[in-house]
Amino acid sequence: MTGRDDTPTEATREPSGDDRDYFDRLVDRDALRAYLADRLGDAEEFAVSHHGEGHSNETLFVTWGDRELVVRRPPPGETAETAHDVLREYRVMDALQDTDVPVPTTVLACEDHDVIGSDFYVMDRVAGDVLRDAEPDRFATPEARRRVGEELVDTLAAVHRVAYEDVGLGEFGHPPGYTERQVERWTKQLEWAFERTADERTVPQLREVGDWLAERCPTDHEHALVHGDYKLDNVAFAPGTPPELTAVFDWEMATLGDPLADLGWMLSYWRDPGDPEPASPELEATFMEAEGYPTRRELVERYEDTTGIEYEHDRFYRALAVYKLAALGEMFYRRYLEGNSDDPMYPVMEHRVPDLAARAKRIIDGDEPL
Repeated sequence: MTGRDDTPTEATREPSGDDRDYFDRLVDRDALRAYLADRLGDAEEFAVSHHGEGHSNETLFVTWGDRELVVRRPPPGETAETAHDVLREYRVMDALQDTDVPVPTTVLACEDHDVIGSDFYVMDRVAGDVLRDAEPDRFATPEARRRVGEELVDTLAAVHRVAYEDVGLGEFGHPPGYTERQVERWTKQLEWAFERTADERTVPQLREVGDWLAERCPTDHEHALVHGDYKLDNVAFAPGTPPELTAVFDWEMATLGDPLADLGWMLSYWRDPGDPEPASPELEATFMEAEGYPTRRELVERYEDTTGIEYEHDRFYRALAVYKLAALGEMFYRRYLEGNSDDPMYPVMEHRVPDLAARAKRIIDGDEPL
């Protein structure tokens, strides 16, 4: 993920062995140091470490003198067309600097592949907690838990209220036909992954889900800036209480489109008490089942009250979300098979993607309701 300060020892590490080989593919430290010195001025202290919590674009933590920075770049190796567009991520965060949407401070963007072998950008590191696997102790009360959910959905509403033309994002996407293009895009991503993964096993249920989605795309929807990957572990909360959401990360899939796709994605990660076991435990936390957290329906009601947008076609939007997650998992699995990632979660996708396909089918069939 991005510029957050959730840094357990194993997540931010000096590489060795195979890790060192992968780290060397991610960054030429001498070239990066020269690039930063040319643009930010010399610094006596320079250190780079790999933040291993993300599962898509790669994140490097950089100490530059007394400044803590984050470098974001794509994973090494071939990627599906349009995936891992880090400069797109930079552009939207840069445009949002003076809006109500909290984002890290952007610093530099680079298209010169001679520096570290790919596009990359630099931003300031953000201090705070990301609620990935568990809640911090200071949030372990019903009042704080409810506020976590309210901050999460209120910030999503702020994203969707951005006057995108006024901040220079009027040409950032083409909102009409967004949902159809989403289904088409993620089906293409799946097909790219299947080119390699089908040699290991097939997932026919995903094709069924894709056909169902293609036949039921809502064509009349609101137009808004959409994040594309909005969920609890892509935001940071400031130290202290009450919970205050201070940064939204991971904008690589942002565009102009249907805001309900964002809401459906967020809901697909949110747990209610009594839900089935997660289809992908590596990606889906369960702590929000605890007393005090809002239910999915309560989050929807707050979103509707805040934005004036009615959440219709729930089965479509949540099934689309799980379909996209399955496609991402299949892309991860291909990269593992091709030796283009050291992420231990990638090989697990051999079995998790079929489980996600089954979950999408349950949503479609009404067996996993809102």
